[in-house]
Amino acid sequence: MAISFNAIPIDLRAPGAYIEIDNSRAVQGLPGMPSRILVLGQMLSTGTATALEPIDILTGDQAAGYFGRGSMLHRMAHFLRANNTVTRATVIPMEDDGAAQAATGTLAITGPATASGTLVLWIAGQRVRVGVAAGTAATAIATATAAAINAVLDLPVTAAATAADVTLTCRWSGETGNAIDIRVGYYGEAMPAGVGLTITPMSGGSANPDLTAALAAIGDEWVTDIILPYTDTASLAAIEAELETRFGPLVMQDAHAYAWAQGTHAELTTLGDSRNSPHLTIMGMDGSPTPPWEAAAALGAVAAYHLQIDPARPLQTLELRGVLPPAEADRFTMEERNLLLHDGIATARTEVNTVQIDRAITTFQTNQWGIEDISYLDVTTLKTLAYLRYSVRARIFQRFPRHKLASDGTRYGPGQAIVTPAVIRDELVALFREWETAGLVEQADQFKSELIVERDQSDPNRVNALIPPDVINQFRVFAGQVQFRL
Repeated sequence: MAISFNAIPIDLRAPGAYIEIDNSRAVQGLPGMPSRILVLGQMLSTGTATALEPIDILTGDQAAGYFGRGSMLHRMAHFLRANNTVTRATVIPMEDDGAAQAATGTLAITGPATASGTLVLWIAGQRVRVGVAAGTAATAIATATAAAINAVLDLPVTAAATAADVTLTCRWSGETGNAIDIRVGYYGEAMPAGVGLTITPMSGGSANPDLTAALAAIGDEWVTDIILPYTDTASLAAIEAELETRFGPLVMQDAHAYAWAQGTHAELTTLGDSRNSPHLTIMGMDGSPTPPWEAAAALGAVAAYHLQIDPARPLQTLELRGVLPPAEADRFTMEERNLLLHDGIATARTEVNTVQIDRAITTFQTNQWGIEDISYLDVTTLKTLAYLRYSVRARIFQRFPRHKLASDGTRYGPGQAIVTPAVIRDELVALFREWETAGLVEQADQFKSELIVERDQSDPNRVNALIPPDVINQFRVFAGQVQFRL
């Protein structure tokens, strides 16, 4: 018998017409690779979710109920969905570390006001307005300010007034609270006449949650993009180890993590030089009022959305909705951004008063011998490789799900479920052509000449393949010389 049936017995004697359905040739073209965002962060005790239990979110308002209004995860979900309403997003909420301390800051107010006006505070990128009447004493202004802050339920802080001082306390404990920005008049709003304000920045927050239990909670579930609110050494090391394992050939659950760091150029350089992972992107900026965990959520959401459409297309110029740009004096120059890109820090820039991705690189800088290596510099390289690997596996499983293996030249019937190395090679060449049409690879002649598919000499049931795609690059720099004539 030449035809290999999957379900119809060869010794069937009962009369009838039996037709089985075989889908091994049904799918044409490249497969779609599923995308799923994983968000890690802290919840408040007011949230209804259970710590360390994964839960999907659709909206920021939904997240407010799950994780507590004004919580880290509530605000991350708000920024995520403001930038990406399509990709499935799963959250693993964490409680504060038992030894953690909450960050605090102070507003020291002087007065009285000599004219009526409005005190405009910006806390974590959100506006708080306090009406001040002429003649109002500093203590009364402090009381009104604390009340106005507590009335904005989405803020990551609570406020308490003591005499003419207002103490701000982060709603959760940990190092992240130290990054909450406090300022007056982001858009140049003037202080009421006679009123003075001295800001003591947020500080004292310590001990972020251990990520071990959170990462274990996701288990072997498929995720492609992880949003990380932390940039402390322990958290980054934990996520890098998890992603390295997922990247391995026995797991093949490729994922990429996104974090955001606020700091001076020197601080960001130090942070970037301390990491060396192809699976982690840390975007750096100085002076934005938006907290790092919210900006990280925007970055991860935008990247996940657009890289699923085309993993090889650069992310430059894409807007990060909701992220407020720094003041012009605080923005990094081209020279400073270029240096950061040599130190493992991805860059953003401000155009038309919006924050846009400048270049999304990974923290990978050197190979295992400490030599500079650009092979995993860009996120697009890792995302393209992840898709190529996924599509190879999909093609092999789809075309040859239950096949026998024979050597090249074997004379078997054309309907037999038999595959040879040459047949697999032809299938990989055909797959390459589809990659090429999709704009993922180039240099077909090189691929065909270097492609090796052979039967294993020790295991007769195994085929080994060396697959050498030339991954397509991105148009990032145009250099020209204007050689003019008079």
